[in-house]
Amino acid sequence: MKIACGIDNGVSGTIGIITPNETIFMPTPIKSEQSYTRKKQNISRIRFQTLYNFLKPYSEDCHVMLERPMINSTRFKASMSGIRALEATIIVLEILRVPFEYVDSKSWQSELLPKGIKGSPELKKASVDIGCRLFPQFKEFIIKHGDADGILIAEYCRRHR
Repeated sequence: MKIACGIDNGVSGTIGIITPNETIFMPTPIKSEQSYTRKKQNISRIRFQTLYNFLKPYSEDCHVMLERPMINSTRFKASMSGIRALEATIIVLEILRVPFEYVDSKSWQSELLPKGIKGSPELKKASVDIGCRLFPQFKEFIIKHGDADGILIAEYCRRHR
């Protein structure tokens, strides 16, 4: 596989692609719509067609590492959002016939981030620092987004495919 893709799962996630000729890093395309519950509220969902159109040109010789979603019964809304995002992403990958595998955050973080970092705020800070160092062309976006997880997962995929 000549193309490595990393997907930081979820509606606040990112997607990184590393090819021999280019590197791409972008937010996961999402839309907001009214929830399906009785309570008036909005939910965020993956823009299926946008994700499909984005990945299609890379689908021939690509391998994807998809971060396993957080499932936590004490964080029901966040868990459901992650599961919805995962399902939409998997459907796109299956339609495109792109091989993928799940990766736990601890796996790629232990290889790419400094040792001994604990807690979400410190992991995000390390992701920003390492992402800006490895991919300086995306520094502005990484800082604004608050992490470089998608492109770091793509780098982990590139190293392990």
